[in-house]
Amino acid sequence: MAPSGTIAASGGLSAPAAARVDWIDFAKGICIVMVVMMHSVLGVELAAGETGFMHVLVAFAKPFRMPDFFLISGLFLPLVIDRDWRTYLDRKVVHFAYFYVVWVTIQFAFKAPAFAAETSWRDAGLLYLGSFIEPFGTLWFIYLLPIFFVVTKLTRRIPPPAIWLVAAALETARIATGWTVIDEFCARFVYFYSGYLFAPYVFTLSDRARNHPAWALAALASWVLIDAGAVAYGVSDWKIVSLALGFAGACAIIASGTLLARAHWLNVLRFCGKHSIVIYLAFFLPMAATRTLLLRTGIIPDIGTVSLIVTIAGVIGSLAIWQAALRLGGNFLFERPDAFWIAPKKAGAVLQAAE
Repeated sequence: MAPSGTIAASGGLSAPAAARVDWIDFAKGICIVMVVMMHSVLGVELAAGETGFMHVLVAFAKPFRMPDFFLISGLFLPLVIDRDWRTYLDRKVVHFAYFYVVWVTIQFAFKAPAFAAETSWRDAGLLYLGSFIEPFGTLWFIYLLPIFFVVTKLTRRIPPPAIWLVAAALETARIATGWTVIDEFCARFVYFYSGYLFAPYVFTLSDRARNHPAWALAALASWVLIDAGAVAYGVSDWKIVSLALGFAGACAIIASGTLLARAHWLNVLRFCGKHSIVIYLAFFLPMAATRTLLLRTGIIPDIGTVSLIVTIAGVIGSLAIWQAALRLGGNFLFERPDAFWIAPKKAGAVLQAAE
């Protein structure tokens, strides 16, 4: 385990130096901030019935916000995919399933009174049970990750190019069944599988960005113009175009994370990336509380400013909840207890340290 909380590559990947590992945390930090921003901005705008300046940033990030997160999630899978099934399922399925159960229960506890007021407590209870089939709220990402891990291991004997082509075709097909698991699997698996399949090339891209920062900055500037133009002209959701923008954005985040690590700038993003799943699990509460407070009081009239404050509160508030939980004996919220391990526990295993 590298000091930054990510795993140094070995085996099938060339082992990057510690500084190169840092870029992954920077990239994850950018990703998680964009996710919190999206939920915060759209939530504020929906409640207020109007849009603000932050809406432009959310729209710009839409083509690549989740593709880069999933691509990075698959990046180190080549190092662990050959583990025995018991260990693999413990690290890749039980791990995320535990935190899904804990945090879907917490989220539901806050929202159940409103659900019950609209219908009944019986219906609210059925909705809670249904959340184990249809992912609830913001937690669909960690619901889907174990499925990606299992599918990738099960299909190892199938030629990887065939898997990739099928995954790309599923993304292009725009599957819309109304079931989050199916729809998001079809839309996102190609990026996760690409992280797994093309991991050596991702590290090569990072190396080149590190060694040629001027060229990397020029490429990033071009990408910003292309992505912004595609969004502005409404072509970013077109078939094939969305796939290309997803990969282009993922490469841009990788290059950006590498340049930030090289320059040692915005280390707060590295910290957020190191604890990205902590933020992902807990941001909903400070986000919702801040949104409600600001909109009801009307103390800040500008919706864009409200959205920005809510985004910041979601990130900082989630980290504050994490620290408070650790200090008050609520470790189980962010660390899997011994009783929920089905394979030998690795030393110092905590939520954000999972491969």
